[in-house]
Amino acid sequence: MFTVDEIIKATRGKFIQGNLQDKLKDISTDSRGLRSKEAFLALRGNNFDGHNFIPAALKSGASCVIVEKTACLKIPKGIALVQVKDTTLALGDLARFKRRKFKKPVIAITGSNGKTTVKDMIAWVLSANARVLKNDGTKNNHVGLPQTLIQLKEKDDFAVVEIGTNHFGEVDYLAAIAQPNIGVFTNIGPSHLEFLKNLRGVLKEKSGLLNNMVAPAIALFNADDQYLRCLIKQEKRGLHLFSYGIKEKSDFSATRIRLEGEKVRFRVNRKFDFRLSTLGTHNVYNALVAIAVGRILGLGVSEIASRLANFDFPGGRFKLIELKGLRFIDDTYNSNPFSLNSALVALDAMRCKGKKILIMGDMLELGRQKELLHRQVAGSITNVCDVLVSVGSLAGLTAQSVKACGFKIKNIFCCTSVQQARDLLFNKISPEAKDIILVKGSRSMKMEEVFKV
Repeated sequence: MFTVDEIIKATRGKFIQGNLQDKLKDISTDSRGLRSKEAFLALRGNNFDGHNFIPAALKSGASCVIVEKTACLKIPKGIALVQVKDTTLALGDLARFKRRKFKKPVIAITGSNGKTTVKDMIAWVLSANARVLKNDGTKNNHVGLPQTLIQLKEKDDFAVVEIGTNHFGEVDYLAAIAQPNIGVFTNIGPSHLEFLKNLRGVLKEKSGLLNNMVAPAIALFNADDQYLRCLIKQEKRGLHLFSYGIKEKSDFSATRIRLEGEKVRFRVNRKFDFRLSTLGTHNVYNALVAIAVGRILGLGVSEIASRLANFDFPGGRFKLIELKGLRFIDDTYNSNPFSLNSALVALDAMRCKGKKILIMGDMLELGRQKELLHRQVAGSITNVCDVLVSVGSLAGLTAQSVKACGFKIKNIFCCTSVQQARDLLFNKISPEAKDIILVKGSRSMKMEEVFKV
């Protein structure tokens, strides 16, 4: 809940009209879902202008309107009107104001891969006996994260948010809003290189999370990631470090990782057994984070294990689906060299009496290294897969390199569209029930359309 006066103080806005002491139940950026006694904040984007929806917001019962421009606005006298320089920045200011009033733990996750799964796992574990606020899906940017934190309520026990980026300065900006008590780093990989340039650029950007943590300032990092190990060596005063991993020595270490049927089983710190309903062994890293956060916050091992065993992985994240009598691995949410390699490692560990088929879409936002990175994954594909179907010009480069690695030419197919790949799969390759088909590509490639038959 905000008062009009609090909105003005938080945003450094200009009071135009209304009652400073009016209480507002919430702040909405969507006129369609707005309810009575809420404030409407008129966001401006590349393809829309919230100012055009002010009449609809007023009709829905908005008690306050926050705008950038007041010209030509006809706001009834009983409605509060606040003018700010930038409504997007004002959204962040309001979320920061709300977060500062929240005295319970905020957990923030950043990294190149696994953020959404880790966020959902942590929230699922903690919600066994607590009320947890988390951002929906991947709403982890300068709009989605503030929209989430504005929803904080006194009855919430925890907030779990992910922090994304594709430009320098975004993690620092978002972390300054979230002010996390616990900060999680998943990994540093070749993602968003179009603007972050290289892995050191990715590391530099992700480190913005450390700069904005508040007491007790607990940082949890992947000990197997060489870049994160370098980051954590830059000790900051008042920071408490915990590590997790599989290969290197860590506070939360997984061993005896194995795939049994459609479940991954593993042991933590050589004592405690866990299982996950997934075929992706790389999810052990994600689970270690949830285990670590749960233990740090006082949950028992058996309670955490029970919750993780029943965790339903988000769609498009290495999920086994059956279609027309065939087994598919749906890993279509996104792709970069790191996540593709993780998927191939998991595919390699799976028992399969038939062929292992990869339908691979372009990996995007890799900047100047995009061609090299697409060629470099060829070796891993050659060692794991029997058939490759490429979709897009960049994946076509992978197909060329796979051929150079000795892959049978008759088992390489290059397509320009997902629809072409789908038709080719069912009408020419004609997979059998004993085969496994992994489908993966960047989000904008819409690789999930392979399943639309």
